[in-house]
Amino acid sequence: MGIVIVFIKILRQKPEKKYKWEPIKDDLELANSSYPMVYQLSIGAACNLSWPADRILIQVLDDSTDPIIKAMVEQECKRWASKGVNIKYEIRDNRKGYKAGALKEGMKHNYVKMCDFVAIFDADFQPEFDFLLRTVPFLVHNPEIGLVQARWKFVNSDECLLTRMQEMSLDYHFKVEQEVGSSTHAFFGFNGTAGVWRISALNEAGGWKDRTTVEDMDLAVRAGLKGWKFLYVGDLKVKNELPSTFKAYRYQQHRWSCGPANLFKKMAREIASNKKVSIWKKFYLIYSFFFVRKIIAHIVTFIFYCVIMPTTVLIPEVQVPIWGAVYIPSTITLLNAVGTPRSFYLLIFWILFENVMSLHRTRATFIGLFEVGRVNEWVVTEKLGDGIKAKTSTKASKKSRFRIGEWYNKLHFVEVFVGLYLVLCGWYDYSFGKNRFYIYLFLQGMAFLVAGFGYIGVFVPNS
Repeated sequence: MGIVIVFIKILRQKPEKKYKWEPIKDDLELANSSYPMVYQLSIGAACNLSWPADRILIQVLDDSTDPIIKAMVEQECKRWASKGVNIKYEIRDNRKGYKAGALKEGMKHNYVKMCDFVAIFDADFQPEFDFLLRTVPFLVHNPEIGLVQARWKFVNSDECLLTRMQEMSLDYHFKVEQEVGSSTHAFFGFNGTAGVWRISALNEAGGWKDRTTVEDMDLAVRAGLKGWKFLYVGDLKVKNELPSTFKAYRYQQHRWSCGPANLFKKMAREIASNKKVSIWKKFYLIYSFFFVRKIIAHIVTFIFYCVIMPTTVLIPEVQVPIWGAVYIPSTITLLNAVGTPRSFYLLIFWILFENVMSLHRTRATFIGLFEVGRVNEWVVTEKLGDGIKAKTSTKASKKSRFRIGEWYNKLHFVEVFVGLYLVLCGWYDYSFGKNRFYIYLFLQGMAFLVAGFGYIGVFVPNS
């Protein structure tokens, strides 16, 4: 992927060069009918999108369980409706299927049948006014394209060290993984938001399914196997928020690691036996997209850096060659970090943090592969927002930050155990070893202990 992205940048490949794109022109006779019907899943920013009012429908799917929040959302929808916006407020009597279930129910309404495309935004996403003007023409002029995906832009990346680490990982995903997938195979995983689907492609693929916690990836794989092409527009950015508490981030990473592994188990045979796509694309899906990036990457990172490396200190007969311990991992790490050059000075912290999270992701990956425990657990990723942050900071200033209950809830025993093991191995290497692994082992052990005691991210006291 690193090699491919270099060629993409050198050749200056843009989506407009590969696919036809031109503004949708007004027709005096047809009025606004030259604009396809689009409907939205969001409120504020969606209502301000530049598109003819009679050719857009905004649908707000409210799955919240708090009656106060429901009342506030409904009132906001009524406010926009009073301004003449074509907006629908929809709720369900149950939360079956979570996000996939809500999206599936939303597509069943009769008014959706007159729409050609569906643009999807999670509640914290804020598209610019020209979002549809820049994405829909690709779908209108290229009937083989089923999905146009935009890039995420993080409004709170400077909030704390946790959000800076997330920015580094996600920038690589968007600037390299998505770009390479779009350019080489016209396939990548739908990010679940900030994208526009052709409704006929969505329906042909079987619609939304709640069999895993990654309904977006599930739909993308099924649509890809039907022969639909995907386009990633990297210079179109949609503002959104990163989770700034460690608890929320852990829940999110569990879902993002467990879901793909579970989906791979369910779809590997279907991918291999598919007749509509080439052998090369099937190989890419099974080996690169799923096996290496969604499963092996997590497991190898944890096993190698947090099990094998420290164990070689205790068993001197086992030695890891310098090219395997330093050169190759360093090269891979540098290639992963190029997506966020402004955070390059945080590289050491990012490496230590990613190794810590590899334990959590490895555990989630095995849960997904073997379909046990929390395989279908769906916890909404908490985003604090400015208003809540102001309240929590006021609370924190009025209350003592140390409570036994809060401290215990933040404690992660497995991370603490691994941290102590690494520190022990570091001490042993410092006392008896000759390869100076103790420098890494002490740093990595401290990183595990910091995470284990929950001292990462924004602190939000319990009410």
